[in-house]
Amino acid sequence: MTKWILLLATVAAFALPAGAETVRMKNLGRLSGVRENALVGYGLVTGLAGTGDSSRNQATRQSLANMLSHFDVAIDPGDVQSRNVAAVIVTASLPAFARPGDAIDVNVTSVGDARSLAGGTLVLAPLKGPDDRVYALAQGEVSVGGYRYDANGNQVQKNHPTVGTVPAGATVEIGMAEDAAVQRTQRLTFVLRDPDYTTAGRVAEAINQRVGASVAEVRDAAGVQILVPESYQANVAPFVVKLEQVTLEPDRLARVVVNERTGTVVAGSDVRIDHVVVSQGDLKVTVTSQTSVSQPTLVARTGRDVRTAVVTNTQLAVDDKGMAVVNADQNTVGDLVQALARMRVSTRDVISILQAIKTAGALRAELVVQ
Repeated sequence: MTKWILLLATVAAFALPAGAETVRMKNLGRLSGVRENALVGYGLVTGLAGTGDSSRNQATRQSLANMLSHFDVAIDPGDVQSRNVAAVIVTASLPAFARPGDAIDVNVTSVGDARSLAGGTLVLAPLKGPDDRVYALAQGEVSVGGYRYDANGNQVQKNHPTVGTVPAGATVEIGMAEDAAVQRTQRLTFVLRDPDYTTAGRVAEAINQRVGASVAEVRDAAGVQILVPESYQANVAPFVVKLEQVTLEPDRLARVVVNERTGTVVAGSDVRIDHVVVSQGDLKVTVTSQTSVSQPTLVARTGRDVRTAVVTNTQLAVDDKGMAVVNADQNTVGDLVQALARMRVSTRDVISILQAIKTAGALRAELVVQ
């Protein structure tokens, strides 16, 4: 039987219910200009136990020869036959306030035909930004969390062994603290993670109440412009600390998320359904074929036309579970799903039912199908 997965989150309908949870402003978004930056690089993972790139990968052989040349070892790329080396792409995210010397995590992915990166070590690899500047240097042991072994045509694999991480494996060389720091300025822009005019209005109202003046105004659904008081313009950081402590009740949209691939239904426990009658029937037909061999036994001599015969027996089974009827009158999505679960309606049928209810106009929420 399909396993039921029902996660009832606290999702409000278009009006906030009584006792809605208040959250801090810092958990709703960020200041404009404060963000992470993507870094990427190319490197080699060495020390693999014969699971690296094959000799067909010219880029790996050339990269190894180039690396050895820095140590006064001259070797022709065509002479490299080792499978203990793999070419990889190294990626990382540079935090907004990173400073030189900070350590960040990096991801390592194979770009050749290596079978596994388990047990390998990433050799010093520069990580560059979109401006082609080196912002960090990565090196260290690769943690894969899986394996793959081949022998005599047999294969045993766990997880994805050609992708790994190097925890704290990169050292920041060029920081972003000066670019992201909010210093001398007269205006700030707070950007909501989930754009919504109602939430933006509540953010501006809460800021004005905290500061005691009309310093914040809504610019659009995602942005709230804040005028820095004159007493904080020389050093804005204390004012930002004050803003982060502002609390408010964000507005939440009614939303139901279904994933057809995994059969997962995620819905707000208080998402309402108008009066609707749901009927669902299930007819299952199973055809089973079994092949057997009929051969004469205990016969010394057989005639010319007597031979072994292949006989196929077919069985037909019909399972009619009948019809399940649910009468929903001003119930929530949680109530409906629980009622269908008690009737042992499969999760994928529940998804189809929710889609049909949305089409009928009885589901007062956004239906997101992934």
